[in-house]
Amino acid sequence: MNTPLSRRTFLHLVGAFGGSTAVYRAAVGMGLLPPGTHTARPDIAPLRTGDRKSVLILGAGISGLAAAYELSRRGYDVQVIEASHRAGGRNLTLRGGDLVDEAEYPQTCEFDRDPDLYFNAGPARIPGHHASLLQYCKELGISLAPFINENRNAWVQDDAMFGGRPVRNREYIADSRGFVAELLAKTVRPDSFGANFDQRDYQQLLEYLRQFGELDSRFKYVSSSRAGYATHDYTSPPAFKQPLNASELLRSGFVYLMSFSELDDQSAMMMEPVGGMDRIITAFMAKVGRLVKLSSPVESIRLGAAGVDVRYRHAGDVVHAHADFCLTCIPMHLLGRIEHNFPKEYAAALTAVPHGKLFKIGLQMKQRFWENEGIYGGISWTLQDIMQLWYPAHGIHRQKGVMLGAYTFSDEVAERFARLPPAQRAALAIQQGEKIHPGYGRYVESSISIAWHRMNHLFGCPVQWSEPLQSQCFKTLQAPAGNHYLIGDQMSYHPGWQEGALHSAFHAIADIDERVRAGAL
Repeated sequence: MNTPLSRRTFLHLVGAFGGSTAVYRAAVGMGLLPPGTHTARPDIAPLRTGDRKSVLILGAGISGLAAAYELSRRGYDVQVIEASHRAGGRNLTLRGGDLVDEAEYPQTCEFDRDPDLYFNAGPARIPGHHASLLQYCKELGISLAPFINENRNAWVQDDAMFGGRPVRNREYIADSRGFVAELLAKTVRPDSFGANFDQRDYQQLLEYLRQFGELDSRFKYVSSSRAGYATHDYTSPPAFKQPLNASELLRSGFVYLMSFSELDDQSAMMMEPVGGMDRIITAFMAKVGRLVKLSSPVESIRLGAAGVDVRYRHAGDVVHAHADFCLTCIPMHLLGRIEHNFPKEYAAALTAVPHGKLFKIGLQMKQRFWENEGIYGGISWTLQDIMQLWYPAHGIHRQKGVMLGAYTFSDEVAERFARLPPAQRAALAIQQGEKIHPGYGRYVESSISIAWHRMNHLFGCPVQWSEPLQSQCFKTLQAPAGNHYLIGDQMSYHPGWQEGALHSAFHAIADIDERVRAGAL
């Protein structure tokens, strides 16, 4: 008898294949969470003449900057305190001369000073349904371009199949679906289903399988235009490629590739700001930069009957600040270590939720060799530690380009890379990239890497909410502790995405607005 899956185990499996968004969708479907609705930007009431309210915002990530933008234009006195030398949090685009403030291994980016040669070391894509972020891009004049997330001409490489030889993404997906469809068509019978499944339904199912797998009239998979043509000589009759060996395909661990580009946050149309993701931060700073004080680490947060008191350091001095309200997008695991007088349950929740470890590496290539392989943007996949290679869609047919040479999702793999000095990280990424693109290393001119769990003032990537932790801690942390609010993507059911960070800010400032309107302060 098979052991039934627990809800927790099921959600863990969903997350392994589909990420945080898939976990959220599954949890909603299982009745563990209420169905989500779009969180609109709150319509904050302008403060009346002579009525002053002050807000301290700790952290100049996108949630902090958006909150500063919304509150300041409604008459609130706002000050943003940021520990780092720069604004943006994990929204980080690296160009020649930029600093990677990583503990133990600080680096300076050595890319050529060219507007096309940049690397989005943090968020790099915007799904089309992230309406709040897209609205800000429109409002702030940020030009957007399509982001190529999936490219069927890119490669799939797994040492377990075809002796490690890479195959085109289109062949892997088309042939795998073809073989699965053929297997089902040959084995499924009308009596496999309930009494309500009749012969007509059965014929409809067979037709669906035929279309799904591009099967022939005998329900056999023999070839597919989806897998690509053997040649592209358009003066001769088309010839399909021979299908890949089904046994070899089954040896691969790339099952999730079948639906990766169909996931809610990974499907077309996706976008990116022209010139780099930090164009969003630059645009916000143009509006509220005068309110932001950089290089100012917070040392103490004290809740009081008449607001919040904060102590921080700036230019060697200790500075004391007081405000009616305080919004904090400091990562919660770091916030819990700052001197504070938060309620006991609130303080315990801050350090209960683990943070992920993500690693990326960018490689400046002296030649856009991937375009000679018919690859214009998109992602190649491998089950080696580097996991992904990304190809820039901007700057097509220019000489040089910056590739993403590794993007790891596993904490263990990220830690392995992080322990290496930068030069060794690059060497390992190049060695593994050679299995996808032979001769890959000879194109590399410079590299820059970032281990997010070692970045000063962050020391972690998205929070890893589990079902038990969400039920125990989320509502506690989402509610204000006195007049202190925790914001950022960490306080959303969409961690790791800027849209989640914005919604957390909207939730907090809407509550402040409601309290001010009610005269609660």
